[in-house]
Amino acid sequence: MRERRAARDGRRAREFEVFVAGAGGRLLHAAALLTGEPTGDTEAAERLLTAALARTYARWDRLRGEDPYDHTRRTLAALFAHRGHRYRHPRGGLLARLTPQERLVLVLRLYEGVAEEQTAAALGLPVERVRAICTRAVTAMRSAAPRRSAYGTPPSTGTPPSTGTPPSTGTPPSKARRMATEAGTGAGAGTGVAP
Repeated sequence: MRERRAARDGRRAREFEVFVAGAGGRLLHAAALLTGEPTGDTEAAERLLTAALARTYARWDRLRGEDPYDHTRRTLAALFAHRGHRYRHPRGGLLARLTPQERLVLVLRLYEGVAEEQTAAALGLPVERVRAICTRAVTAMRSAAPRRSAYGTPPSTGTPPSTGTPPSTGTPPSKARRMATEAGTGAGAGTGVAP
């Protein structure tokens, strides 16, 4: 009996280690975006992620058939939502200018690509509210970044060159990295979390 339990515990630990080795970096980046910490100084993000991973590990045997990454992301978001008041004054990370709620919605919607409906359900908000928060956060991030020309230098007129396409009404998840890159080119470049 003990041998079977030890074998099961060993298998569980190895599976979890493989999961963390594969997903830990992305989850830590998401946690750092949430906490608003700059690159290289992610103490609060590490604590938040450790708590989420501990809860995932505790449920590991019951996650059969469920994506452990999805479970950990939901747990991370729930922990952050519960502890968001601790992160009201971020220290210069990429999303530091946003409120905790805006950071949470932006990370879920754009960095993680979670659908509006799922984000709304996870946060207990109406879909329209999630959409409004996301739009407000994207607008704040875009207004903080200086506009760049196609050659990477600010245009002399202060207006972006026309692309010939109308602006979109929403920011799909595929634009998350570009938005993070644009925000990282602003005055705070080098202080944000790398995409």
